Amino acid sequence: MARVYLSLGSNLEPERYLRAALDELRARFGELQVSPAYRSRSVGFDGADFVNLAVGLETELPPQALNDWLHALEDRHGRRRDVPRFSDRTLDVDIVLYDDLVTQGPGHLDIPRKELRHAFVLKPIADIAPGLRHPVGGQSMAELWAAFPAASEPLEPVPL
Repeated sequence: MARVYLSLGSNLEPERYLRAALDELRARFGELQVSPAYRSRSVGFDGADFVNLAVGLETELPPQALNDWLHALEDRHGRRRDVPRFSDRTLDVDIVLYDDLVTQGPGHLDIPRKELRHAFVLKPIADIAPGLRHPVGGQSMAELWAAFPAASEPLEPVPL
């Protein structure tokens, strides 16, 4: 079994879509570690604020199969793929870390996920796995968050 950390986000009815995604993830993978949710400005385009959180889970699926399953989850919840990549989303689910793997593949599979350099991905993962080490740089998630210029990408905790 692999230990995996996912980033989930939505800026279209986020409470609805994030709750639905958590329900499906629990049904498929069992017990989840779920971070607090945070509201932040959209990155890469001018759109509504996003609500993001992180999930830790165990899986037997290899990275590409997990990525395909997550894309199907997004699709079941109205994710449109016929619009620009950086646009409003009902649901965005990415594999951020998969054990200590470093890999790339089809379907925007990129582990560790480059978005880990943004507060909306880093802070939720640091909340649930502060001692987890980055597979390339070796710093813990807590160390990465402590060094992050948090004022540059403000996060607002929100209930989910």
